[in-house]
Amino acid sequence: MEKIKMVNLESQYLHIKKEIDDSVLKCIKDGNYINGPEVTSLEENLKMYLNVKHVIACANGTDALQIALMSLGLNVGDEIICPAFTYIATAEVIALLGLVPILVEVDCRTFNIQVEAIEKAITSRTRVIIPVHLYGQACNMDEILFLAKKYSLIVIEDNAQSFGAEVKLINGVTLKAGTIGDIGTTSFFPSKILGCFGDGGAIFTNDNTLANKIRMIANHGQERKYFHKVLGCNSRLDSIQASILNIKLKYIDNYINARQSMANFYDKGLSSIEDITIPYRNKNNTHVFHQYTIKIKNNKRNDLKKYLEKSLIPCMIYYPLPIYKQEAFSKYFKYLQPIKIVEDLCSEVISLPIHTEQNIFEQEYICNKINDFFKI
Repeated sequence: MEKIKMVNLESQYLHIKKEIDDSVLKCIKDGNYINGPEVTSLEENLKMYLNVKHVIACANGTDALQIALMSLGLNVGDEIICPAFTYIATAEVIALLGLVPILVEVDCRTFNIQVEAIEKAITSRTRVIIPVHLYGQACNMDEILFLAKKYSLIVIEDNAQSFGAEVKLINGVTLKAGTIGDIGTTSFFPSKILGCFGDGGAIFTNDNTLANKIRMIANHGQERKYFHKVLGCNSRLDSIQASILNIKLKYIDNYINARQSMANFYDKGLSSIEDITIPYRNKNNTHVFHQYTIKIKNNKRNDLKKYLEKSLIPCMIYYPLPIYKQEAFSKYFKYLQPIKIVEDLCSEVISLPIHTEQNIFEQEYICNKINDFFKI
């Protein structure tokens, strides 16, 4: 058996090597490295796949979040509600813009933001809710949209980890995650479900006015060259990365189906272990399994991690320390009390290898080793 990898990008590339190579070479020969036709094509292809009116490509997923917030005309001190259990980028861009991140509790089953906690955190300064669709599954968007309407708030979906996931809303309509709120953002980091060979990101919206503002901000605040309407930034997806994404987007449903099959295999292999809680699936959402994340009870998580590493099985802990305990945020959350479920998850979660090229022999080995650990 070959070395097990957390993500096997090389093998994924080899399956579509000729298409990728041809598209990259064409970009190089044409010399359109920035904002070339490949970027325009990608935006159109994403619009069709996501069924959304506007897609604006940008340099990375963190920029996507920052630009989305910049487009809203917020004031210093305005409060933005987001989950306390997520990657730091979500709260980081809020703080960098002089806004106030309000971190709230998450659901112990889905790991996503807890709707009840959102409402408790709303004040007269609250302007935006940022639900993060974590690990591959969307948040409870019906209830979040209800709160947003009730309190006149904007919803920005952080969809960096759940591209392609679907949500069946209470009205019977099924939408892609990232297209349900006012603005959606995503990342094309290489390990994502739809990843390029470097950095990349995109912003989605059905609002014409917001789309125009977002496109300007991502391009130095200009609608046409050298005429700047607003202060912006320089956040562009290069043509080579766009050409790669155009190829991979054609296979995205195959990639998602493969991840779901692997998740089902893990479920069967691990569900009988008392100290393991396998991923929860919301019946109204599809789970695309950017990560296959389990919870380990009775303080056995760290020992399991060491055991897996000794068995040459890579694994990751997303995330070992809450945002409010990070040194970078010490001045923001100096007096914040521990958030119970978040604290529990930081000591319990562990993510197993899952990627489009994973084979059944690797998964059998991983499941067998985990079962062996709990028999010791």
